[in-house]
Amino acid sequence: MKGLGRVGNYVAAASGVHIPLTNANAVTYITYLDAGTQVATIKSSIDGASEAALDCDVYPHKEPGVGGTWTAMAEQDDTLSLATDATNDCMVFTISAEQLPDGHNCVEVTVDGGICVAHIHDLTQSRKPANLPRNVV
Repeated sequence: MKGLGRVGNYVAAASGVHIPLTNANAVTYITYLDAGTQVATIKSSIDGASEAALDCDVYPHKEPGVGGTWTAMAEQDDTLSLATDATNDCMVFTISAEQLPDGHNCVEVTVDGGICVAHIHDLTQSRKPANLPRNVV
């Protein structure tokens, strides 16, 4: 095993899907919209049901999608926005399992356009890629 299954798991089209953090300690999202006007909304759920806005401290960073310097954004809660940023069109932010409310085990990020990729990391158990548990609900 090189990375997949040892370091983490991935969801290439992660917008609007519930990602369980039952077999991982965190998920990092990378979003991109060429126009740079992207808004990401974060929710938690119980196995994909009983959705609620995730009221936790998120410390996102932003950069031009073609590469550049990551810049810290102001601490935000359940909505992250690049709507007024003419330079940066990419965001990255991490949600840890301990940030979920009691009883909730999934994270859902929905973007209003563009790309949203999820890197599920700090796996509780390394596995061969073919033996990874389902990474969406």
